Amino acid sequence: MAKPSEHNEQFRESYPEIWTAFAKLSGQCHEAGPLDDKARRLIKVAISIGAGLEGATHSAVRHARDAGITQKELEHVAVLAITTLGFPSAMRALSWLRDNEQNLPR
Repeated sequence: MAKPSEHNEQFRESYPEIWTAFAKLSGQCHEAGPLDDKARRLIKVAISIGAGLEGATHSAVRHARDAGITQKELEHVAVLAITTLGFPSAMRALSWLRDNEQNLPR
């Protein structure tokens, strides 16, 4: 299972009731529709990239990795972003996707 960032852990410890409510909402949203886990994880990566959120992208990548998604599949999401978000945004996304790439299967 993906390990939360240090910032998330600090928030969870400081505001456990809010964290519990957020975690419940997250789970309910994740299970609300017909998409399989792999599709949901790739979409979360794409949304994070599109919104320009580095921390969310890192989190989505950790969860995607836990779901068995490869680095090559993750990078395809960034390549698809070129024609929608632009080349610089896609390159930024690739750098985020590669931040934790060491020792991971492609």
